[in-house]
Amino acid sequence: MNIIQRLIYSYSCFVLIFGFGFAGVALAQPRTGAIYGTVTNFHTGEPLPGANVTLVGMNLGTISDEQGNFTLDNIPVGTVSVQASFIGFTPQIKADIVISPVRAKQVDFQLQEQPIALDEIEVHPDYFFKLPDAPLSTRSQSNEEIRRLPGGFEDVIRAVSILPGVAQVQAGRNDLIIRGGAPSENLYLVEGIEVRNINHFGTPGASGGPLSYINLDFVQETTFSTGGFGVQYGDRLSSVLSLDLREGRRDRLGGKATISATQFGLNLEAPLSEKSTYLFSARRSYLDFIFKANGFSFVPEYWDFLGKIDYDLNPQSKITALGILALDDVKYFNDDADDRFENSRVMGSDQTQLVSGINWRHVFRRGFSNLTLSQTYVKYDVVQRDSLLNDVFRNNALEHEIALSGNYTVELSRQLEMAVGAQGKMVRVENDIKIPGYETYFGEFFSVDGVFDTTAFKGAVYAQLTPRIGKLRATAGIRVDYLDLLEVHPLAISPRFSATYALTPVTNLNFSVGQYRQAPAYVWLMMNPANRNLKPAGTNQFILGFDHLLRADTKISLEGYYKHYLDYATSVDRPYLVMVNTGAGFGGSDDGFAAFGFDDLVSEGTGQAYGVEVFLQKKLSEIPCYGILSLTYNRADFTALDGVERPSSFDQRWIFNVGGGYVFNEKWEFALKFRLATGRPYTPFDVDGTQSVEHYNSERLDTYHSLDLRLDRRWLFDRSVLITYLDIQNVYNHPEDNPPRWNAREQRVEVDESIGVLPSVGISWGF
Repeated sequence: MNIIQRLIYSYSCFVLIFGFGFAGVALAQPRTGAIYGTVTNFHTGEPLPGANVTLVGMNLGTISDEQGNFTLDNIPVGTVSVQASFIGFTPQIKADIVISPVRAKQVDFQLQEQPIALDEIEVHPDYFFKLPDAPLSTRSQSNEEIRRLPGGFEDVIRAVSILPGVAQVQAGRNDLIIRGGAPSENLYLVEGIEVRNINHFGTPGASGGPLSYINLDFVQETTFSTGGFGVQYGDRLSSVLSLDLREGRRDRLGGKATISATQFGLNLEAPLSEKSTYLFSARRSYLDFIFKANGFSFVPEYWDFLGKIDYDLNPQSKITALGILALDDVKYFNDDADDRFENSRVMGSDQTQLVSGINWRHVFRRGFSNLTLSQTYVKYDVVQRDSLLNDVFRNNALEHEIALSGNYTVELSRQLEMAVGAQGKMVRVENDIKIPGYETYFGEFFSVDGVFDTTAFKGAVYAQLTPRIGKLRATAGIRVDYLDLLEVHPLAISPRFSATYALTPVTNLNFSVGQYRQAPAYVWLMMNPANRNLKPAGTNQFILGFDHLLRADTKISLEGYYKHYLDYATSVDRPYLVMVNTGAGFGGSDDGFAAFGFDDLVSEGTGQAYGVEVFLQKKLSEIPCYGILSLTYNRADFTALDGVERPSSFDQRWIFNVGGGYVFNEKWEFALKFRLATGRPYTPFDVDGTQSVEHYNSERLDTYHSLDLRLDRRWLFDRSVLITYLDIQNVYNHPEDNPPRWNAREQRVEVDESIGVLPSVGISWGF
């Protein structure tokens, strides 16, 4: 057991003893809680008065009022499922609703109209909500499904790693590889605001990091699409992750104090008035305290803050204001030669991220509209030094976007829906980069010293129609994106089409075809002005699949996909390099700083990714167990400027996940997760510490597999609840190899293995 494991293990034992000891001071008595929410028409946003809302398997229910609002009181504590139904609409069930005496649970329903007459089909309640313009490759996860995932650190990004088509670059990172694409090809939306990266310690031009800065306590639900998404989402090639945050409580001041495996924090929420509520959280990492006390050569530390206000102007209009601030700092302690050498292999990324926005949502007869004014601000200070503390690489960068976006959705008839939208962004980009002189392992030499500062305009418009004809639902749309930093090819046009056909009341055939475009990263366009001749990268995607309800709470799906990549940026200076192979991990000298795009780039890269996915899911229901099984076969190959087709750096052929758990009662719950993935390609080192183009991505890491376990315990009091958990990652200590590194000090190749068995304990007190 290494020092990090011992530290975390010791901390976990302390918290476990403290948590259970504290909980023992009072006896939990039977308690009740409540549920409140709204029932609306998904297509128009209008309230559905008189909708039936019932608890599945229990003799408790109510109906919604004229504004679609409902409240259910005196619900026994525990985990329940809630069903909403309305004549002419498909009934919907929300599972995993944890009832506690602390706070009433918010549960909102958006019911979809039945595609055909009620007397032609048998109406089935729907545990699995399907978006009309994303009928396949899209899954939703509730707050509770994310929270209890073993090994997930209650992180919204890590929770999607168990879904089909998702590969992970390495343990401890949130770089998601979706169906063979780069980690930079993923779009994140928080309350409808486009966020470039929702992780701490990111790097320009990428979208990963070790941990998300979104507080899961405030997440109501996530929707994750790995392909085939509609035209309202753009400027990304592979995936969309949308996070919906809940409202603050409407009865009294409450909150939650938490200490977990990585951080401690405090949440507060309360009504501001009869029409408004707020949420606020502040969190801080604590590993830096442990690292400092035990002589580590560098320590990462971060803060993040989240605030949200909801205000009901009237029954038809609502205003939401959101603010998020993330502060990251990497500190180095170069006390001796060993520390300086270890730190010379680390590229630190101090950064400040700010996300803020205000949204106005208005519901009118047979439709709704949204208008959002937002800004994203990211300030980077990226540096890597050699063992003599001389700068090898330094980049100070700023990316600031102010966006105004609006959309309008209207039901033209019972069989036809139309949606249109537009967005405009004012962009400010600054870059100060310096590479005094650096030679890559492949023998290329780079020297860069420049200061860049520019403004730009980025815009998009889209329109789509969604007809419902008998058993067929289809969506056809077109999107146009514009970026004036691209001097030759500023426009990108993306037509898309998807459809789902009900073969039986429980079986659907699904299809999607479309083109997706993504503008080059700002950092590529700033580092080298010649790169403004690039085109937006593109993929032509084809997806075919079916899904079948084995029972109301259990669904199986099979999908096959093909992605043809075109116009991908590829390096002239490194003709073997396609930029799709960059942007993962902590980067730095190990990959020749490739993700920063200071090379001369041309849009000559091509590639293909294809695969088959099987997905089986059982939702928590009257049977108190849940589970997910996913099996993915994927292949991704790309061709750079030299014309040689090579496997992608993120090409993992087989990925198998199984996860699930059992809820014993309102106090105890157990969960497990098993993952197996074949190794991804890497380039071996020669005996002299160099790498050759002929061997680029010619070898693969070993197959990796691991088992994670988690045990949760709730302690209920009159006006508070204590939750403790024990989470053990990699239970049987199977090592995961990272790509080999060259140790210049010892003139040898070395392989860093991930941390072995990793126990952690969390404790939170809700009041």
